[in-house]
Amino acid sequence: MEIDAPPSIVWQVFTDVERWPAWTASVTALEALDGGGLEVGKRYRIKQPRLPRVTWVVTSYSAGSAWTWTSRTPGNTTEATHRIEALDGGARTRVHLSIDQRGPGGVLLGALLRRMTRRYLRLEAEGLKRASEARVGAQTA
Repeated sequence: MEIDAPPSIVWQVFTDVERWPAWTASVTALEALDGGGLEVGKRYRIKQPRLPRVTWVVTSYSAGSAWTWTSRTPGNTTEATHRIEALDGGARTRVHLSIDQRGPGGVLLGALLRRMTRRYLRLEAEGLKRASEARVGAQTA
């Protein structure tokens, strides 16, 4: 997804994860368990429509460009990667979202939830686009 906002704005919106329920329909509740701010080792409890509440742990973080968080349930490891890249000399941003499910339960779960997962990734990207572009508009008004 391409966003008409500079990477710095997109990163601010994207990494303020506790506000996700305000701009994406794919997350109904998000709670920081170890205080705010993304960094390796911090945990977040997330509730998504039609899914149980799950705890995610930040497993990698590169300021200004990417982070990954992972959730583990019996037989399943789910890894969600969030990455941005500058376009047009930094005037615009491309966002990359991916989900990888591993383990015996992960393969089955991934197949069963494929359509919903794709929909949630799309909702997240669309919400990020709207929120980031609105922030740019508010700053230029």
